[in-house]
Amino acid sequence: MPSYRSVADLIAEQITAGRWAPGDRLPTHRQLAAEFGIAIATATRVYAELKRTGVVVGEPGRGTFVRDRSVRLVSPEYGPGADTVWADLSITQPFSRRRSELLRAALRELATAGELDAVLRQPPPGGRPHERRAAAGYPARLGIEAEAERVFLTSGAQHGLDLVLRATLAPGDAVAVDELTYPGFRMLAEAQRLDLVPIPADGDGPDLTALAQACARRRLRAVYTMPTLHNPLGWVLNAAARAELIALARKHDLLLIEDAAYAFLADPAPPPLAALAPERTFWVSSISKSVSAGLRFGLLVTPASARNALSRIVRTTMAGPSSLVTALVVRWLSDGTLADLEAASRAAAAEHQRILRRELDGRPMRAHPRSYFAWLPVDPGQRMDRVAAELSRRGIRVSTADLFATTPHVPHGLRLAVGSLSPRDLPNALAVVRDVLDDIPL
Repeated sequence: MPSYRSVADLIAEQITAGRWAPGDRLPTHRQLAAEFGIAIATATRVYAELKRTGVVVGEPGRGTFVRDRSVRLVSPEYGPGADTVWADLSITQPFSRRRSELLRAALRELATAGELDAVLRQPPPGGRPHERRAAAGYPARLGIEAEAERVFLTSGAQHGLDLVLRATLAPGDAVAVDELTYPGFRMLAEAQRLDLVPIPADGDGPDLTALAQACARRRLRAVYTMPTLHNPLGWVLNAAARAELIALARKHDLLLIEDAAYAFLADPAPPPLAALAPERTFWVSSISKSVSAGLRFGLLVTPASARNALSRIVRTTMAGPSSLVTALVVRWLSDGTLADLEAASRAAAAEHQRILRRELDGRPMRAHPRSYFAWLPVDPGQRMDRVAAELSRRGIRVSTADLFATTPHVPHGLRLAVGSLSPRDLPNALAVVRDVLDDIPL
């Protein structure tokens, strides 16, 4: 009996050779099993592998279809970009005209203050003590009281998440995640061979009843969550749901991995999990979404019990954070520049959301009113890959649901990252999105 991988490879080769064209419906699981002499469970694994590698797309109730490969499966945040894109609605980054000016001014100040010699010396892993003390002031504004020894300076939020997984989990450990979640975490989990347990959404947050049932069925080690401005759905978990999540975590001894990359946009918001359950919460943030993704700087606040384990892992992954970037950020933390940039980003995001709702008026979507992005459901009859492919042909890049999905059946939807375009250019890009959705028949 052939293995599921060999059957998946053969089908992929047949698709490449033209046996099936983009949009063609593939045999049912039962038909595939009969054709290759395999069990139906093996046929299910074949299609799961083809979905994972981006060859096919599954549609609940309709079947499995050959994916249109002219649309890229990865956003430029995670892969190479195309040369023909004139409006990139897949990258979540702040639109700001001030960043370059502020950077030039800060570099001049560092030079004139005689600090350049200091930034040329190698820092200790996790950052210098005075820098960690200064950085601890940032989460303290949110109610996260942490001594400097629990604050680690990282090379961005992705590095922070990687540190947490390496320090606390082992291959085969089960981690609860949302059915749609941050792709970077999914990639880290796959690389470290963790078992992701998808939790469905229930309004503005995860279905905590489903999480409790998952805990009853098997041993979970952690929950990865974005309670304050979820990517890609934009929800903010209310105070009661946060308390219920923490109660579940304490009952089942779960670690909480709190991704706060976009939390600054949702100010004000309920207290972070790290303020409510500091004994089990790892709080991860960065300046990528408020200042620049090119300045790799992040913060990781760890429970006191995990401090030593984090210290050991930090030493194995980096000699220390960038001294120059750290000096810049600490200066901006101290003089209020970072707070000003965050406020400007909130105002810009609100303007972009108003433009989005005006240009796509009447279309269902999910978004926080001060978010860089929106979730746009696509009718299954139109197929998200067809919509994304047509947008790509017209010079618009978007992110499709499979980038975020942790379930075999992927909902039809697009994430539109509107934050990086200027208010002048955004309406033109959204007009193309509107036209494509109107042009593709159901």
